[in-house]
Order: sequence, then structure tokens, then C-alpha cells
Amino acid sequence: MTAAPTTEAARTTHTRTTAAPAGTAPATEACATAPPAPALSAAGRLRAWAELLRVPAVFTVPGDALAGAAAAGVRPGRRSVLAVGASLCLYEAGMALNDWADREEDAVARPHRPLPSGRIRPGSALAAAGVLTAAGLALAARAGRPALAVAVPLAATVWAYDLRLKHTPAGPAAMACARSLDLLLGAAAAAGTVRPALAPAAVLGGHTYAVTLVSRREAEGGSTAAPLAALAATGLLAASVARPPAANAASAANTANTADARDAGNTADAADRGPYATAVRVALAAGYATTFARPLVHAVLHPSPPLTQRAVGGGIRAMIALQGGLMARAGAPGAALLTAALAPVAARLARKVSTT
Repeated sequence: MTAAPTTEAARTTHTRTTAAPAGTAPATEACATAPPAPALSAAGRLRAWAELLRVPAVFTVPGDALAGAAAAGVRPGRRSVLAVGASLCLYEAGMALNDWADREEDAVARPHRPLPSGRIRPGSALAAAGVLTAAGLALAARAGRPALAVAVPLAATVWAYDLRLKHTPAGPAAMACARSLDLLLGAAAAAGTVRPALAPAAVLGGHTYAVTLVSRREAEGGSTAAPLAALAATGLLAASVARPPAANAASAANTANTADARDAGNTADAADRGPYATAVRVALAAGYATTFARPLVHAVLHPSPPLTQRAVGGGIRAMIALQGGLMARAGAPGAALLTAALAPVAARLARKVSTT
């Protein structure tokens, strides 16, 4: 997530002064003196906020907390619902803060975005980021102290990424950390511990790192190294998800956290760990690889901005299948399929509102 983690993917813009017709000011000066945008209708304001918050990407968020609960061997309950709510708030806080921090660059590279176009005031975007962050932390606190202990560094990572780290070499690692913490938030809320979820959090973080690396050149394109590296990472991550789990770590976690598991919900059925879970796990691992690998290949063969952006969008959507595969690997194929059902909805909305 941008934690948000967050975009999931991150967006890198560039500052260049575009050519202007004779007798007009350069684009950078024009943006500074542009008249206020005309009043928007209610539908126009709604669309502007949908663009700012990148609504299609929101469907990649619930799977983080659910995958964390599955890794801990706990069925989602009240605390998991609270963790999902906290994740959604912190993710959307990152989206709003992202555009606020990039408003000057967007005025040159993407003047159609909600802030440079005047459809949303910068102060409103910053206020939304603050309110959403506070709401996310409040929901995490309701889910218990362990959840809040993860949500605080998650929120700090979101703000540090958007305000300081995004355009530095540490940017992809910060984004990956935010997404990993989001999965650990689900485990902490459901079972009171993050230990069983460390491995799946690393897998999700690895995917996020790859997507963020590609996204750093989505505005200008021209790079084949990042898509190639992401393609290799996709193959490795898909193989790790498709591989049978070495041990039933979730059951051990349940034994150690019986009281927390009883409060959060019933433990996963033993029947969920048979051939059915295997079939779901392999299918979702293949779906993940296909969703991300196909646009990556196109970006490698022709690294233009549109194809690079398409690869980033594919990586964001592929996160849903990856989350489902992790759930199935932990013995929760039912939750995995329900999460995977969000992918078509996200893809349909992405045709109307960009995810990057």
C-alpha cells in the first residue's frame, strides 16, 4: 500500500518545462497564474475524489489483513474487520498525501490530475490525509494493542514515503515495508502476534518492491531493466506461493494464541488444507503470474510510458491474486476465492479511473 501502502504503486514524476505556443507563458508559469477551475457538479466532485484516491486500487487492500489472519491460522472476525478498515483508511491517506506532495510536479507532467487542474484544493487533500490517518489509527486501536503497535509504524512509513523517501533510492523499500506492515496488521489484529505472518509479509513486500521499481519510470518510460527485474521477481514469487507449505505453522500459532483466536473467530477447518486448497493455491499463483507478467513483457519489448503504466496497473491488480494465493497456502481457500473475486471489480473500475 502506499501503505499505502499505500500505490500499492509509487508514482515518479519529472520536472520539465513544456513548449508553449508563441505569445504564451511556459507550462510552469501558466500553472501558477491559471484562473480557478469552474465550479463542479456533485458528480464532478465525486469523480475528482475518486481520481485522487485511486478508487480501483482500494480493492487490493482488504486482502492484506485477511492474508495476515490466514497466516496466523485464524478465521476473520470483528478484529479483522477493524484491521481492514484501518488498512483502507491508511491506504487512502497515502493516496491523498501522495498527490499533495507531488502537486508542483504534477502541474507540469500531469496537469489533468485533481490538484493541478483545480478540481480539489491542496488544503483539502492534505486535510483528508490527516483525517484518514487518524481514523486508521483509531480503528487499529479498537482492534487491540498489538494491531495499534503495527499501525503506528505503518502510518509513519506512509507519511515518510510520500513526504521524503518517494524520489530517493529508498523509495521502493519504503513502499514494500508499508505493504508488509499492512499484512502484519491483519495478523496482529486477529491473533495478537505477527510471527506466523512474517514469511507471507516478505512475499507481498517483494512484489510491492517490484511494482514500485517499475513505476519510477512510468511517466517517461525508456527503461527495460526495471521491467526485466520485476519479471524475474514475479516468477520467483509465483513459484513460492504455488509450492506446498513446508509445515503447518498456522496451527502452532493457534495453539499458542487460543484465547485471541477464540475472540477473533474460529480456526481454519482441517478440511481447508487438502486438495481443494492446493488447487486454489496453484490457480491463484498462476493468475498472479499471468496478470503481472504479460504487461511486463510488453513493457520490456517497448518501454513506452503507456506500456510502462499498464505494467504498473497490472502489478497493482495482480496483488489481489497474490493475496489469495497466500491465503490458500495458509489453509484458507474460501477466503482466498472471496478475495480473488474483487479482481474483476477492480479491473472494471480501472477502465474509468486510473490506478496510477
